[in-house]
Parts: sequence; C-alpha cells; structure tokens
Amino acid sequence: MDMDMFLSIFMMAMMLLYTNCQATTKLHPLILVPGAGGNQLEARLTSEYKSTSLLCNRWYPLKKDSEGWFRIWFDSSVLLAPFTKCFNQRMKLYYQTHLDDYYNAPGVNTRITQFASTKTLLYLDPNLKKTTAYMEPLVNALQEVGYKDGENLFGAPYDFRYGLAAEGHPSHVGSKFLKDLKGLIENASNSNGGKPVILLSHSLGGLYVLQLLNRNSKSWSQKYIKHFIALSTPWGGAVDEMLTFASGNTLGVPLVNPLLVREEQRSSESNMWLLPSPKIFSTNRPLVFTPNVAYSAHDIPKFLKDIGFPEGVLPYISRILPLVDNLTLPQVPITCIIGCGVKTPDTLFYGDGKFDKRPEIVYGDGDGTVNMVSLLALESNSANKSHQPHKVTKLLGVSHTGILKDEIALQKIVEEISCINSENATGISLVSKA
Repeated sequence: MDMDMFLSIFMMAMMLLYTNCQATTKLHPLILVPGAGGNQLEARLTSEYKSTSLLCNRWYPLKKDSEGWFRIWFDSSVLLAPFTKCFNQRMKLYYQTHLDDYYNAPGVNTRITQFASTKTLLYLDPNLKKTTAYMEPLVNALQEVGYKDGENLFGAPYDFRYGLAAEGHPSHVGSKFLKDLKGLIENASNSNGGKPVILLSHSLGGLYVLQLLNRNSKSWSQKYIKHFIALSTPWGGAVDEMLTFASGNTLGVPLVNPLLVREEQRSSESNMWLLPSPKIFSTNRPLVFTPNVAYSAHDIPKFLKDIGFPEGVLPYISRILPLVDNLTLPQVPITCIIGCGVKTPDTLFYGDGKFDKRPEIVYGDGDGTVNMVSLLALESNSANKSHQPHKVTKLLGVSHTGILKDEIALQKIVEEISCINSENATGISLVSKA
C-alpha cells in the first residue's frame, strides 16, 4: 500500500473510530524529540584535525559547502570500509577526566541545523528519502490532522552522541540541548496563544524529555506542558547496548563491519546512558555469559574493563549510575506507546570468550531493541508515585523504529494526540493492548 492510499484510509478510520476524541480547531502545539541517530548531524574539520589516513585527510567527505560543512550523519559513503574508518574517527567522543565531560575529537566541529523544524527528522539522508525515512510517515500523518511545521509542529534535533550526567557533573552539550528545548517549548506555547505543549519523543528522546521535566519546577511544567507521549523509550536501558559495547552494532546498515564502528559507539556518552540499569534489571540474572565470567547489570564496570574499554569505567560509575538510579515520574500526564512481542536480545553468550565475534543470542519480549522490563520501567520502578495520569499502550508486533511507520501505530499515536486536543479529553491510568 502506498503512502497516499494509506493516509486516505487512515483518515477514514480516524473519523469512524475516534469520534469521541475529536480535536478542537485550535491544536495544542506539538514538539517532536527524536531518538539516537534520528536527525541529521553536520561536521566541519579545522586545522587541528589530523588523521593517519591520507584518504580521510584529503578526500573524505566528497561534498562540502562553501564553509566546509558536510553531513556526517547520515552519509551513505559510510558503507565503504575506508570511509567507515574516517566516520569512526570523526564521530568519536573523548572523555576528559580533568574536565569531567565529553568532547569531540580534536579538529572536528559539529552542529545541528534547522532547530525547531521537523526537516532534519524526516530523512537521515535527503538523497535517499525512501531508505532513510525516519519521522516522515509520522509527520505526514500529523499534517493530515492539521499540524503545520513551524506553526504548531516543531522538531528538536540534537547531537545524539552526547548524554546527560548526574547532578554535580557537567554535560555541556546535553545541558545546552535541555536549555534550547525549554526555550522551544516556551516559544511554541507563546506563539500559539499560550496553549501548553504536547511533547512527543522517540527512544532516547524520552530520556531527555524526562530529565527536562524533572529538572524544572512543577509550576513551569503545569504552565507549558499539556502532555508527554513517549514512544519506545528505554527507561532502564537495553541488553542490546551490551552487544554494541562488546562487539559493535551496525544498527541495520548493510555491508558495514561492526568492529569498524565499535570504537566510536563505545565513546558515545548517550550509549553509556543506555546500558542496562541495575535498578531496572534488578536481579543478579546474568545478561552476558563467557566461559569464565557471567555479567549482570550490576557488573557493568567489570564488563567494560573486560571487553577492553577500561576508560569507560570512571564516567559510568561517577556520571551514569547515579543518573539512572533516580527514575522519577514527571509532574505531567504521560502516555507510553510501546511495541511488544518482537524478538529482543535478552542474554548474550560468547562461547569462546572473544568479544570480537558475534555472540549467540537468547531472545525475550520487547520491541526488538528494548526489553519489556525497560519499556515498562517508568511506572513500575519510579522513585515516587505521581498522581498524574499515566497510560501505557502496547502494540503487538511493532518494532522499536517501526512504531514511527507502522499503520496501526500511527493511528494509535494520532488518536492519542486527538484525545489530548479534545475538550473532553481525560487521562486514565491503565495498560491497554492492541
């Protein structure tokens, strides 16, 4: 079914099925916050940049603008092994112990373009729209019910390599994004007659939104936030992230050797944030096995050391553990929409103890990327029980990224937004299945 036919059927279904949630003519402004890798990222090299590869120094990238900026994510040339190595060098972050923070590689500047617009969220590579579409199907569905980019629909792209840290530790890039997102929320509300904002996040974006809400006052949230919709959020991390750290992860990109991007993935501050939380994976059940050692979520410092990444131990213990240990419900109504019934890595077996090889995997329930215990963790493991409405909708067979494209998922998302916009919309704390 092509997209035009789907949208026509979708609109008819909305009219028939959701008459109890008809939206008012004046929609609440809506801000989309993408997940890791969910928006384009640009880079520029300075005279400080030095590479051991002549190709990286002189020939890659193939295309730059007049000021030297080029799209580093996503660029299809990364599929070629020599360029994959260049990509790995330039995307890598460095933790500076004396500054207690993460920084780009020397000589590499990065930037986000078109902040507040959805344009860099639609496709990761605008030259390959069909194969790199990200939020384009969702944005199209939202436009069909009256949302317009730059008027009442906004995007909040960010440098997804960076994360946040526990209180008392700097995170200059992540903290700036929270400041920018807060400003966008206030501007979106003010430019729409003071209507509070609906925040719609995907994956990692939900962790950022949660931190924003919990780091601001209740009065601010009540004034500016109408509702928080979280899609596929890994509240407690994922076992799949241990596979990424141990052996690299191509994230579904064909032809790429995962070992060529493993170094960059290990350096990512946000990937550290997505490791399984001991608070959520609370038993001593091992998640990774080798012939001599078994690692639970409580053993991640030892795991990082044993896979050959000892430099990750200090920032994990000091910055990440205290952050993930404090999972608190925000003081706003929240709806979690998640996939379920999809084979999701649950236990990894490295039979010969070598992490350079792909492990045998035992699968459990989840959305194909995030384990079910993590997807449901916000309510079941929250440090406090908020009186705010909290709803969880499960979508059988919908994957982690498929939730942004699947026809039933899009119907459920727009239905929820229509209910929130409705004059008689109410929040009910429940778990529903579809």
